[in-house]
Amino acid sequence: MKKSVTFKNGDLKMAGNLYLPEGFEESKKYSGIVVVHPGGGVKEQTAGVYAQKLSDNGFVALAFDASCQGESEGEPRLLEDPYARVEDVRCAIDYLTTLPYIDQEKIGALGICAGGGYAVSAAQTERRIKAVATVSAVDIGAMFRGEASVETQLQTLEAVAKQRTAEANGTEVNQLTWAPDTLEEINEDTPVLLREAYDYYRTPRAQHPNSTNRFQFTSMDKLMSFSASSQIGTYLTQPMLLIVGTEADTRGYSDQFYSLSNGPKELFEVEGATHIAMYDIPEYIGQAVPKLTDFFGKNL
Repeated sequence: MKKSVTFKNGDLKMAGNLYLPEGFEESKKYSGIVVVHPGGGVKEQTAGVYAQKLSDNGFVALAFDASCQGESEGEPRLLEDPYARVEDVRCAIDYLTTLPYIDQEKIGALGICAGGGYAVSAAQTERRIKAVATVSAVDIGAMFRGEASVETQLQTLEAVAKQRTAEANGTEVNQLTWAPDTLEEINEDTPVLLREAYDYYRTPRAQHPNSTNRFQFTSMDKLMSFSASSQIGTYLTQPMLLIVGTEADTRGYSDQFYSLSNGPKELFEVEGATHIAMYDIPEYIGQAVPKLTDFFGKNL
């Protein structure tokens, strides 16, 4: 059963879908799992797929739209602020703790893609997260810094500064795309991840009107300063499960999270899966969900 819900994040009203197990009884106590969507995604896409599967296996799962995105409130629209995204996770947990049928000592977090990095980042200091799992995890800060020289990164930050000034003085907002908007934009030099992102987000496979393939250029200063892994070795003592496809070009982030952790951890490889194949392809989800069910069942 799926319920549309709202919860507070400061003055903002956040929008979520709460997935309840079959045979749900409000008088019982359930483990709760917060599911964090990818950058550019919304709750109706892969986050909702995994939340539904987890509820099918007895958990209460909450997929929600990030602040400033989807149906959640927040300005400017389409801002991708990693620090706000981590706070979103905390506020989603706040909400779960208010539900009488949630065991407050049995709350976990699952993140997909950038949501995986946000979930791991939150778990480093959010002790209410008793177990954290990721699918195709990405450290979005490291991704946006990339391999560019410091000089090039500083040029980007200078451009952001100028754009903020321009927008403060009435210039039109500058937005970037997460993936190619059209098939015509893809050529032989387009990275596999972007090809996959087009097929997932911009075709009937998973496109959604609230997932616009846009984000604010002025998000870049916040993205470039963010690290999803800075305190893993120090503070992340909760069990961590990292699920990654063997063919994912982003698997290095899961490898890094695994190597940095000093707590209970497991890296689970799905043979043949690419990054975005883990979002919705039944063959691969069919391997990930039993692993997640076992992991959260043992650790919550």
